[in-house]
Amino acid sequence: MIHLEHVNVRVPDQQLATQFYVVALGLTRDPYLMVGLENMWINVGNSQFHLPTAAAQVLRGFTGLVIPDFDELPARLATAAERLKGTKFSYHVEASYADVTCPWGNRFRLHPPQEKFPRLTLGMPYVEFPVRQGTADGIARFYKEIIGAPSCVVSNGTVAAEVGVGTSQKLIFRETNEPPDPYDGHHIAVCIADFSGPHKKMLERGVVSEESNPYQYRFVDIVDPDNGKVLFEIEHEVRCVTAPHVPPPADQPQPGPAAADLRVGSGRPQLLIAHIGERAAPRCPPALNRVASRSACPVISSCAWRGRGRGRSRRRREIAGTSR
Repeated sequence: MIHLEHVNVRVPDQQLATQFYVVALGLTRDPYLMVGLENMWINVGNSQFHLPTAAAQVLRGFTGLVIPDFDELPARLATAAERLKGTKFSYHVEASYADVTCPWGNRFRLHPPQEKFPRLTLGMPYVEFPVRQGTADGIARFYKEIIGAPSCVVSNGTVAAEVGVGTSQKLIFRETNEPPDPYDGHHIAVCIADFSGPHKKMLERGVVSEESNPYQYRFVDIVDPDNGKVLFEIEHEVRCVTAPHVPPPADQPQPGPAAADLRVGSGRPQLLIAHIGERAAPRCPPALNRVASRSACPVISSCAWRGRGRGRSRRRREIAGTSR
C-alpha cells in the first residue's frame, strides 16, 4: 500500500460539518470536486475526508492528523464551540497533542509536525482501530501475506498490529478488552502498487465484497490467512496506481528540481498519477511497471473484474445504506 487516500464517514448536516472540519480543525474543503450539498471532500495534505450527506457514521477508533499551525488550534476550537453546542463536539488540548470529537462522535488526535511523523507537515499519518484481544497477530499476517504491506506486532503497554502505508502513514489495530462497537459501514481508501496480486488471494478466500471497476475493488473482512476467521471489519476501497484522478489544478505549485526535499502536505493528492500522461490510462506506463511487484501491470485483468466477484457482495449488502 502506497497511500492512505481518504476516510469516508457520512454526516447528516453539511453546515455543521463545515463548522467542525473547516472552522474548528482549520482544514480546507476541496474546491474542485463534490462542491454541492450532497457530499463534501475535506483536504488534509495529500489525504482527504469524504463526507456524504446521510445518517451519521462513526469510525471505530480515531484518526491521527498533523497540522502545521497546532498552536492556533485551541483558539479555533473555542471559536467553533458556540455553534456546535448540543452536539457531541468536545476537545482536550495538551502540549503535544489534542483530542477532538466531532458533532457525531468521530474522534481525532491532532499533532504538531515532529520527528515521529517524518516528512509530514500536514496530513493523515495514521488511523487507529480497537480490536479484540488475540487478533493483532492475525491482522498483521493478513496485511503482510495477502496485501503485501509491511506489518508487525508491537507491544508497548498494549499489543497492536502496525501496517505501513507509503513512507509516512500507517494503520494501527490495537487490542482492547472492550468489545468493539457495531460496524456501521464507514470505509477507508488506499492506493496499492500490486493491484491484482492481493485481489487474486482475496478472491480465493471469498473476501472481495465488490468489483467496482477495472481500477478498484472493495473488501470488508480482515481474515486470518490460515483459517479464514474474521478478525475485524473495516471496508477498504482499494485503488490501483493507474486509477483515473483529476490532475492538479494549474495554480497548484508543482515539484521542481528539489522535489526530493519537499515535505508532504502542500497541495492536493498527486501520488504517482501526476506522472501519467493520460487521466484514465488502462495500461501501466514503464515507470510504474517497476513499481508493481507481482504483475507487468497492476491494473486488474478484464476476466477478473467482469463477473468473477459479482456474487461476492454479501458483506456489502448486509451493511445497509453504505455510501460510496
